[in-house]
Parts: sequence; structure tokens; C-alpha cells
Amino acid sequence: MTKPLYQHRNLQIIFLVTLIAVMGTSSITPAFPKMIQALGLSSESIGLLITFFTLPGVILTPVLGILADRYGRKRILIPALLLFAIAGTACAFVQDFRLLLLLRFLQGMGAAGLGAINVTLIGDLYAGSERTAAMGYNAGVLSIGVASYPFIGGALAMLGWHYPFFLSLLALPVALLVLLGLTSPRSLPEEHFRDYLHGVWQNLKNRQIIGLFLSTFLSFVILFGAYLTYFPLLLGHNFEASPLLIGLMMTSMSLSTAITSSQLGRLRKAYSEKRLIQFACLCYAIALFIFPLVETLWRFLLPTILFGIAQGLNIPNIQSLISERAPTRHRGAFMSLNGMVLRLGQTIGPLFVAGLYKFWGVSAVFYASAVLAFVMFGIVLVLVEEV
Repeated sequence: MTKPLYQHRNLQIIFLVTLIAVMGTSSITPAFPKMIQALGLSSESIGLLITFFTLPGVILTPVLGILADRYGRKRILIPALLLFAIAGTACAFVQDFRLLLLLRFLQGMGAAGLGAINVTLIGDLYAGSERTAAMGYNAGVLSIGVASYPFIGGALAMLGWHYPFFLSLLALPVALLVLLGLTSPRSLPEEHFRDYLHGVWQNLKNRQIIGLFLSTFLSFVILFGAYLTYFPLLLGHNFEASPLLIGLMMTSMSLSTAITSSQLGRLRKAYSEKRLIQFACLCYAIALFIFPLVETLWRFLLPTILFGIAQGLNIPNIQSLISERAPTRHRGAFMSLNGMVLRLGQTIGPLFVAGLYKFWGVSAVFYASAVLAFVMFGIVLVLVEEV
């Protein structure tokens, strides 16, 4: 009897890498108030702990993808995990904020390749509907991590601001599992580097790849702009919701994403990735239009769950399509470039909607983001072909 996909050893190790990849921010943010007090920081400067962690990813992610293509996935993944563990754990032992920022930058260098190489490995190991299902399971694991880490980090922060950083040590046994247990394709060194770069560039000049990269960008502008930045403000300002209640509302989205993405294997048998992404765009748009109209707090569960369904359908299918269209020898570069585009969306999203909020209020944030969802629908319709 064939084992279910989620029981494959390789995929389970990739799940662990994914959980490490999303640990670096959500696990420490609950400790920010204690850090401000203990280190004598301002509320404005504490956000640098996130910026210094994410910044290396914008620069290094495509470089690490190229190196993973040239020298093998494991040769990049293992040092990245070790750097993540060492620099992250070292953060727990410093009291100087500038040194803490330096360590966060180093930890971000380690994290830069994790979120791209893990999905690259899925593309290497699986094909067709199995690849889509594996991407879905991985997205579900990611969502569970995003939902769980704030609670775990908050519990550890009760002992002291530095305790959440000790979670970084978990990257060490994961590195050992990658070394001893992960099967990955061998590197292909026979291709001249100039020919490799030429091949990557030629394959990137493809309207479908461009459409998928644009879809990734818009997805994360919407997620980090409207949802993660201004949905909590909507709940806090308009409904005086407590931080705990806001967290519970946002957790409903993560759980909805996890459940939806875990079912992608079944959905893929009935619908193409393109159709599922288009349906996700409609779900985004409907949820975003509903947010400003809700008048009772508990009714926010409808748009948050709908938004989570959109996330669960959208991101794994985009990743699967990019992986499918990338030649094996260029797949690391393709997935890493998508990771860079993702981080640009994360950075630009809050800045974009901040201007809307300043001039037209919180409703404009959600309505404009709904329009972006329709734009993404059009991009997928015109540029992405059925498989």
C-alpha cells in the first residue's frame, strides 16, 4: 500500500525547514514590549529587529537560489540552518541593541534561503498533482507555524524577553536531519556559469513566469498591507478589540489557510492551478469588500475565513506553476526570485496602503486591495495558460 504523501520522509523534513523559515519574526514579536523596557528602546526603533532580519532576503535570496542550482540544495540549506541557529541563539545573550541588530541581520542571512529552497526541493521531488498537493501540505504547515509561534513566543517571553530567541536552536537538529535523511538532486556543474545565467534569463522572458511573479507580488501587497497591517487597526479602533481577541480573529485566517491548502491534492484532480488561483482572487476581493462593512465583531469570522481560503488556494498553486515551468537546473533560481518578489510585496504593501489610509481612511485600504485582487485575476487570465 502506497504511503500518503504527507508521510514521505523527504516531505516531512521539508516541513521542518518550513517551520524554521517562519520562526524568525512571529516568535519574537510578543516579547517586544519587554525588550523596549529592558533595553531602553523607543517604540519606533523596535521594528528594526524585523527590518534587519528580512532585509538580507531581498538581496541574498536569488543569489542563494543560483548557488543551490550550481552546488546542490543541501550544500546551501545546511549552512543556512546552522547560521540561523547560531546567530538567533546568540541574540538571547546580548544587551546592546546595535549588536542585537547585527545578529538579527546574520540570522536573516541564514533565513534568506530557507523559504525558497524548501519549495525548490518540492519541485525537484514531485511532479503534476503530487507537486500541487505537496505545496499545499507545505503551505498548511507554514500556516500552522504562523498561527502557533506568537503563542509559543509569548509564553516564553513571560520568563524573560530573551527566551523566545532560544527557539532558534531547533534549527540544529533540522540541519542534522537534512544532512542525514534528505534526498535531493545532485548539482549539475558541467554547465558553464555564463551559459547557466543565459539559460535562466531566457526562461525568465516568459509571459507566464512574469504573470506568476506579478501575482506573487500582488498577493503579498494585499496580505501585508491590508490584512496584517490594517485589519488589526480596524478591530482595535472601531471595535476596541483586545490584543488577544485580535490574535484569535487572525488565527482563524491561518487555520482556514491550513485546512484549504491541505486539500489541494483533491482539488487539483478536478480543477487546474489556473482556475484555483482565479477562484482565490475572487475570494480575496469578496473578503476585502466585506471587511469595512462588518458591524458586529464576531461577523468578521466570515471574511477572515474567506481570506484564509484564498491564501490556501493561491500561494501553493503559484509556487507549483513556477516550479513546473522552471527547468530542473534553473529551478532554484526561479523559486528564489519568486521569494525576492514576495519580500518586495511584504515591504511595499504596508507603504502603499499607508498613503490610502492617511488620505481616505481604513475603508479605502480594503477597497483598493480588493481592486488589486481583480487586477491579479486579470493577470492570471491573460498571461497564465492552462496546464
